[in-house]
Amino acid sequence: MALLDVCGISDWVKEDGFNAERASVDKVNHFNFAAQTPELAVPVGVDPAEFLRPLVDSEEGVDGVKINLEHGTTTLAFKFQHGVMVAVDSRASAGSYVSTQMFKKVIEINPFLLGTMSGSAADCVYWERVLAKECRIYKLRNKERISVSAASKLLANMVVNYRGMGLSMGTMICGWDKKAS
Repeated sequence: MALLDVCGISDWVKEDGFNAERASVDKVNHFNFAAQTPELAVPVGVDPAEFLRPLVDSEEGVDGVKINLEHGTTTLAFKFQHGVMVAVDSRASAGSYVSTQMFKKVIEINPFLLGTMSGSAADCVYWERVLAKECRIYKLRNKERISVSAASKLLANMVVNYRGMGLSMGTMICGWDKKAS
């Protein structure tokens, strides 16, 4: 807390978490990113979907500027007698710009769960890391690992709160559990 005092922000950040009455949106780090409250900082008054709407490839661009959102990542998973096989492409691109040919699009959530990513790499990596943390907490609390269906439902429940806010994430959660799914 001494660092907060030196920075002059201890008056509105307390150990009990974010307090809307004391916080000001013009201060740095106006959201509390504690482990108890995983949240994304969305600027006040900004609707990302509405912000991007005029820029998307349509009849109504702004000053003729249009963004053609390219799609094309392929992720596959096969269930077979001895487990699950996951296959993905490895190209990371933004439209016609290819940033790398060797991008890892399979994220290990735990030794029995994998997640694939399609869309924004930042969104996918962030939310699958949050899922990995939640799966680890589940295992510590319940003394058993989480099932594949419970992990995918947990991820869906976490991101549904950000529907319509411009999340660009297509992911597939697959793995092996007691039910052999």
